[in-house]
Amino acid sequence: MPLRSDWSEDLCPIRRSLDVLGDGWVLLIVRDVLQGYGRFDQLRRSLGISEAVLSRRLHAMIEAGLLERADYDSGGRTRQGYVATPAAAELLPILQQLAVWGERHTTMPAGGAHMELIHDACGNETTQGQVCSACGEVLQPQDMSWGKTWRNVRTPLVAPGELARTPAD
Repeated sequence: MPLRSDWSEDLCPIRRSLDVLGDGWVLLIVRDVLQGYGRFDQLRRSLGISEAVLSRRLHAMIEAGLLERADYDSGGRTRQGYVATPAAAELLPILQQLAVWGERHTTMPAGGAHMELIHDACGNETTQGQVCSACGEVLQPQDMSWGKTWRNVRTPLVAPGELARTPAD
């Protein structure tokens, strides 16, 4: 028995979307790639995922048009990482609304803290995923930072096609 149905040909756009996005790893990989962490080892470390599972997910995400491979220099050697496509960047409102929903409707674990969604273009925190609640502009990844106050880190997001973080980041 298959683990789930194939909804790629379904008339319902929600089912077709879930056919691509229904695996939780997909949104977590998009989250990390939008933060500029598109190197295989960075993704594996950040996600705590096995190499085999990550390889399969990355291949499927390239096939689905969410990711593209991008060359980067690694000590004089050209390697390939993964960058978001415009289709993946369009998931930003969903990811940010998941963060807002999670803070409202799930229990914060010990040591946890608020995640700030900062619209760098106006300098304010937004409480919405798609449009800045402070200035009303549509939110784009390259205009956003996520403040992970539990780590005392503020991470700027990257535009589609960008692979921005070095392995030391």
